[in-house]
Amino acid sequence: MSKNKSFEFEVAMAELEKIVTSLEGESESLEKSLALFESGMKLTESLRSHLDEAEQRIRVLTDDAAAKNESGESET
Repeated sequence: MSKNKSFEFEVAMAELEKIVTSLEGESESLEKSLALFESGMKLTESLRSHLDEAEQRIRVLTDDAAAKNESGESET
């Protein structure tokens, strides 16, 4: 299970997209751009962590399924 149950991947991605759009524009001050960049890096790390967790869960599930198929067990 995820460490932070309130984390919503899609919401975080949307927020990261907003940050990128703001940074690509030329209207932000240097200080605001740095703050946005820092927020974006934190979101990126959170997103990467959640993707890693999902990948690990998929590996466990596929390994379990493969083991059951090799041993002749039927999946229910």
